[in-house]
Amino acid sequence: MTWEPEVSELGRRSVYAEAMGGPDRIADQRERGKLTVRERIDLLFDPGSFRETGKLAGTGAYDESGKLVDFFPAAYVMGIGEVGGRRVVAGGGDFTARPASGSHGVRINAGRPVAKGGYDERMALELKLPLVRLIDGFGADIRGTAGIGRTYIPELRGWPLEAALMSEVPVVSMALGAVAGLPAAQVAIAHFAIMVRGISQVFAAGPPVVERGLGQHVTKEELGGVRIHAYESGLVDNVAEDEADAFQQVRRFLSYLPSSVYQLPPVEPCDDPPDRREQELIDIVPRERNRPQNVRTMLGLILDRGSLFEMGRYFGRSQLTAFGRLAGHPVGLLAGDPVQFGGATDAAAAQKLESFIDLCDTFHLPIVNFADNPGFMIGPRAEASGTLRFGARAICAMDASTVPWATVIVRKAYGVAGAAHQPYNRFVYRVAWPSAEWGSIPIEGGVQAAYRREIENAIDPAARRAQIESELIAIRSPFGAVEAFNAEDMVDPRDTRPLLCDWVKMAYAKLPADLGRKTRPMRP
Repeated sequence: MTWEPEVSELGRRSVYAEAMGGPDRIADQRERGKLTVRERIDLLFDPGSFRETGKLAGTGAYDESGKLVDFFPAAYVMGIGEVGGRRVVAGGGDFTARPASGSHGVRINAGRPVAKGGYDERMALELKLPLVRLIDGFGADIRGTAGIGRTYIPELRGWPLEAALMSEVPVVSMALGAVAGLPAAQVAIAHFAIMVRGISQVFAAGPPVVERGLGQHVTKEELGGVRIHAYESGLVDNVAEDEADAFQQVRRFLSYLPSSVYQLPPVEPCDDPPDRREQELIDIVPRERNRPQNVRTMLGLILDRGSLFEMGRYFGRSQLTAFGRLAGHPVGLLAGDPVQFGGATDAAAAQKLESFIDLCDTFHLPIVNFADNPGFMIGPRAEASGTLRFGARAICAMDASTVPWATVIVRKAYGVAGAAHQPYNRFVYRVAWPSAEWGSIPIEGGVQAAYRREIENAIDPAARRAQIESELIAIRSPFGAVEAFNAEDMVDPRDTRPLLCDWVKMAYAKLPADLGRKTRPMRP
């Protein structure tokens, strides 16, 4: 006698589980332009590396003799696989099983059986592995309340687990369909959140609830599409053109981070010479002050080739946040983008800076700031949106950070926002380019404010203003600050990569003493 019959039964049930919600529902999923959860898992993980947990969870249907005649798999698939050779936990809702889950006798909570709820999160936290959420579905279903026969007090007993995850392991949330309720909140509880153009929408409550509660008729895209959350709210970091692009971006994001805060970021072999000097950098910053430089081209010339990975491109656009590598070492990158508001920090840019600095500090990535900032954004809209308050929070995040920091002053550094290019409570490696300029306020605006009466009383106000500006511009040269050691070093822009590649090795040599969970937890 052997256990062969039971082993055969395992195989039969496994086939049922892989069938998910059945051919009709799988076809419906694909008609919506979406992949199934198992196809998504195949895109995320290295081929053949995924090992599922709880595959046989669900509800069986039996005949009178007790033989299984059908099986309804639980609407959630999870397990461990490898991404770039490193172990990662992932879990995702099976939308093909979700719509009729109540008829399967499985009580659902946020798209998965209660017995499975939170298991992948606990596994990621306990094993100190990154977590990827494949989110496609909604939370509460009023049919569930009808089935229970009573209402219940909503609770967030799993929230402490979410907070712990954010402080210890990389968390990725992928919105891969229309997402509402608790799953929508989980999109926000991540270090990296991404949507897919055309198929992803995220909202607290969907259009029927909005219409009933507010009397407003909106489409899912109008309520919570890419334009809302990548460009306006900042809920998600990046946008993908399709699901394959989304998973490729997730794989890249994880490649820059350690598996947990108890490890160093992974250093990759690099065949890009650290002493490479790019001639194009000598004139990357135009001499005409009203012409912006292409900051992404500039960074591409300095970093290891092809290593720039930007986050949050469409939100807070005057400040760029990205990962990159120097001599194979992952670093966090900040850079002012003068194409938007001249590089001035508005409320959205400040929020983006705060979050990204916290992310780098949590996972021990040294930060390099390519500073070009004429100050905080001005005007009634900037004031009403809380630019100063969010700007102050970003400055506090800088000061609270502990990772090694380098600053390259590329162009402008004016006022409080311009000064906020580094923490001031510890050593920072700082150099400036010859194109740098700085001060308490830009000369043009400062002259109009400080010399207003003199200009207004002049016979030719415009000529007098131009004369005062030209006199002050004559002393704007950064060499005066260098002579006074107010600027520590001025360098040839072509030497920036060699200098930073040397600095990053010293930065990583310091990191082992700083490993571990921060006393200040990472917040979404």
